[in-house]
Amino acid sequence: MEFERGRVVRSRAGRDGNGFFVVLRSEGRSAVICDGRRRKLEHPKRKNLKHLAATGTVLSEDQMKTNREIRRALAQFQSKEPLSR
Repeated sequence: MEFERGRVVRSRAGRDGNGFFVVLRSEGRSAVICDGRRRKLEHPKRKNLKHLAATGTVLSEDQMKTNREIRRALAQFQSKEPLSR
């Protein structure tokens, strides 16, 4: 699966592991991602592609205009995480 702009991805490694993000751009073997909360549009994170798992969802440009819209779009993925005991 390709890491194009708007693709929703899950982080598989690092401090932000199991978090969901949206790809802003893909540059070679890395992608620039944000989630609208910890990593905002103003300060996105560069992450190696091997540490990302792509989902089948691609957000539209309208859903990626502001941090609030990104948070709202990613909320449906955040609630699907298993509860830890």
